[in-house]
Amino acid sequence: MTDLVAKTAIDRRLAEILRPVIEDLGFELVRIRLQGGKTATLQIMADRPEGGINVDDCAVISTAVSATLDVEDPLEDAYHLEVSSPGIDRPLTRLKDFATFEGYEIRVETNQPIDGRKRFKGVSVGVEGDEILINIEEGTIGLNFDLLSDAKLVLTDELIAEMLRQKKRPAWTSRALTNPLLTKSKPIPAKPATRRSEQWQSPLQTSLNCCRRPKRSPAKR
Repeated sequence: MTDLVAKTAIDRRLAEILRPVIEDLGFELVRIRLQGGKTATLQIMADRPEGGINVDDCAVISTAVSATLDVEDPLEDAYHLEVSSPGIDRPLTRLKDFATFEGYEIRVETNQPIDGRKRFKGVSVGVEGDEILINIEEGTIGLNFDLLSDAKLVLTDELIAEMLRQKKRPAWTSRALTNPLLTKSKPIPAKPATRRSEQWQSPLQTSLNCCRRPKRSPAKR
């Protein structure tokens, strides 16, 4: 069974190199994408197995990833490194994510038409074997996980309201009682885009967006 953590060949190669590094630190690789542009951006989303990642965690991952990439050197051209949490309306990239976020509204897309459609929106009702279960208007359907090309949580008023309720809980509230998609993170001040292409997103899109670091182009031999 495949997953949606990495899509392209270079993404899969990078995941193969970096997943053990991230897991050794106690985190999980949620998604990795190398985005093109004048200067490429390597986007890494990570989380804790029990949910909850903060800015300091992001910095730890960034440092370890940077060191590994300097040694392995899988990318020839300069790039920006972006490490973040999955965010509130997070992507669902692994089969277990659909069980973890059972009861939440999701949007999925398949790589081939199923009964004439490729896009589905409904409430996740868990998994059964290799299938994800979604409650849509027509009823509950099962989709083989290998048929998915994209999946994510839908940002709804209910989801935002739950986030606000979580923030009002006492600081000593156990992590086990905290929904894993609602990360307690340090506030990040608004920051305008710079000539280094640092584009900051809304906290509702990504609760963390930090540790961007350009790699110097290798010297010619």
